[in-house]
Amino acid sequence: MKLAQIKISTLDLAPIRADGGSAQALHNSLALAQHVENLGYTRFWVAEHHNMDGIASSATAVLIGYLAAGTRSIRVGAGGVMLSNHSPLVIAEQFGTLETLYPGRIDLGLGRAPGADAYTARALRRRHVGNTDDFPQDVEELQGYLGPLTADQRVIAVPGSGTQVPLWLLGSSLYSAQLAGEKGLPYAFASHFAPRLMHEAIRVYRNHFKPSAVLAKPYVMLGVPLIAADSDEQAEYLATSAYQRILALLRGQSLLQQPPVASMEGLWLPHERQAVGEFLGLAMVGGPEKIRAKLELLLEQTEADELIFTGDMYDFADRLRSYQILAELR
Repeated sequence: MKLAQIKISTLDLAPIRADGGSAQALHNSLALAQHVENLGYTRFWVAEHHNMDGIASSATAVLIGYLAAGTRSIRVGAGGVMLSNHSPLVIAEQFGTLETLYPGRIDLGLGRAPGADAYTARALRRRHVGNTDDFPQDVEELQGYLGPLTADQRVIAVPGSGTQVPLWLLGSSLYSAQLAGEKGLPYAFASHFAPRLMHEAIRVYRNHFKPSAVLAKPYVMLGVPLIAADSDEQAEYLATSAYQRILALLRGQSLLQQPPVASMEGLWLPHERQAVGEFLGLAMVGGPEKIRAKLELLLEQTEADELIFTGDMYDFADRLRSYQILAELR
């Protein structure tokens, strides 16, 4: 499939700058959603993170409501909610409410991992710490709350019941790929931070796919880091902000966005440079023609149905420009 034929979407982490704050990050998220909506993007997702000083999307459902209220037609959703952190009923009520307020525009992507350390997970669930082994049962329970009301159903999500909020399974390994296939759900692979198993996960998902009431054939979306600029040199310079943030993540340091630097030399050790490179192995960094060539190769290799892009750049104007460049390539 060619670049002009596939859907393109945005995954935003509501990044907090070193010289900014949460309010600025959240306002920027809405401005970015409005920007990509005008450019024809299909969906705008935000991701659940906790206990991270550089990411403002912790109250994911609340943020989605803010984004949906400030846009007109773009689909808005979670990419994703980490289901082990929450009661399925609470998620059904939250996203059932969103779907009731903004019908036909809400997506619910579900992740299996807690996405946080044990202390944070315990703080989220208090007495009951979610177990990733419960994920298939939790997904099934959630589907029940969002589906048609049954005669013997004793617990009802209000709002939620009957809303049929579209569910996606997300993953960076093979587990969710197989489960998504078996349940006949769309699958989004987290290749924006864990590209190593991408091809194998796609194969597993497609091989295990069973048609369902919501999906007749497999549907694959891939996460892609995007740092597009008017020249390759400018893009490489802007990318150093992303490199610094991943380096800080690996070191357990503050994740506040740092401004770009002329060179990363002296900032990382050789093994850290390699680790950052593996983390961002699928990153699209460059000017328009370089981005086009890399994306066309990715589509040729994966036959993905949709690409969802995340752009970690310090200056908000550079982020807007990056998504504009991508839209102009189609």
